[in-house]
Amino acid sequence: MIITIASFKGGVGKSTTAIHLAQYLATRRSGGKVVLADGDPNHSALSWGRRSPGCKFTVIDADDDLGEPDHIVVDTAARTEPDELLALVEGSDLLLLPTAITSFSLEATIKTLVNLPQLPPDRYRVLLTLVPARGQAREAQAREALTAVNLQTFKSRIQSRVIFADAELEGLTVDKMKGASAKAAWSDYESLGKEVTKGWK
Repeated sequence: MIITIASFKGGVGKSTTAIHLAQYLATRRSGGKVVLADGDPNHSALSWGRRSPGCKFTVIDADDDLGEPDHIVVDTAARTEPDELLALVEGSDLLLLPTAITSFSLEATIKTLVNLPQLPPDRYRVLLTLVPARGQAREAQAREALTAVNLQTFKSRIQSRVIFADAELEGLTVDKMKGASAKAAWSDYESLGKEVTKGWK
């Protein structure tokens, strides 16, 4: 399975999602070999990978030889241009589009996607990220705005938590951190991972 992660604004948890989704795939009982291909010029995932020697998946530059893994997660450059999306979805089983629930992020996502009616609805999903702990009303409004223009979303969402920054600093994924916050943060990605892998074995 090839999962490409792209965003229309920076700072929406794109690389964090790439890392944790790769971790979910790699730690499944039938996970197989997982490669995270870092195509972001900032190389955030590569930098993280160098600080994570015990990582369950391989992090490489997207220009390097990927080999023949069972699953590939591609972290793309931030602020993907609309004309790049069709090429990305053509080369992927799933195009995952993280967006924060701020008006700026939602507007960028909606404006781009509604102008791409040729984007296959069964090949992409929008993921709500950085959802505040008390942001249920805002999350509901964001989902309504996306649904109103027929955009496909994940049921899962990723809540904003300081533990993600703590884990990144240590070169870990949140499932390797201790405490209730880490457990809850990993639960968000487990939920996403189950949605992503539904229909794939």
